[in-house]
Amino acid sequence: MNAAALAWLRAWLGVVRLAFVLVAAATSASSYSARLRTTALKQFYFTAAQVLLPFALFSALPRLIITTITIQTAREYGLGTFALELVFRVLVLEMLPLLTALFVALRSGSAIGTEVALMRVSGELDDMQAADIDPVEREFLPRVLASAISVFSLTVISVSIAVLAAYFSMYGFSPWGFSEFTRSVGLVFNPPQLAGFALKTLIFGVAVAVIPIAAGLGATRELKSAPVAVLGGMVRLFFALGLIELASLAVEYV
Repeated sequence: MNAAALAWLRAWLGVVRLAFVLVAAATSASSYSARLRTTALKQFYFTAAQVLLPFALFSALPRLIITTITIQTAREYGLGTFALELVFRVLVLEMLPLLTALFVALRSGSAIGTEVALMRVSGELDDMQAADIDPVEREFLPRVLASAISVFSLTVISVSIAVLAAYFSMYGFSPWGFSEFTRSVGLVFNPPQLAGFALKTLIFGVAVAVIPIAAGLGATRELKSAPVAVLGGMVRLFFALGLIELASLAVEYV
């Protein structure tokens, strides 16, 4: 096995090892200190709350356009009765969680990886361990929790906008389509679908933080190693998000 393959394998083993450590920390009641809550809230504000209104406005127009195109195309092919189900299954259940995770990855994932890499370069992580301070509980776990909550919250907002856009694209401002619309919603968003949707969204949110953190830990004390580690982490993150989506599709439809 060549050096590149070994480095690739070592990087993914680091992700898996960190994930197990974070799961253990997340299940420990002692981890949830006031400091953790404060750090998590700050990270959530930067990742989601700070961009909530721009994200909602940006989401509305593309969702309306895509939904309108999908419904009109379905009608042209004589599939108007299946138009809403198509929109919900393809756009809402599959595309929106992935697009939201990519948005958070670009906004917050890269920043998290950079922060951890610089902590490694500056020796801050070593100083924490020397002072008997666990960086997992103090720095890593709050970021993972905030990332998971951010992806889930923004996905719910994006999905709500898409559902409203689907109604107005299908029925306009008429209230007479509400009964048919709610029936279509009930057929698609059944309990198993909602459970799978929530699980996939949470996995996306965790991956958006865990993989960049593991990449940042791979940096050395040399400053030039930081951008290399961050870039490698973002590549692995995008690969992982795509793999999670493919696995979700395989479980649901195969």
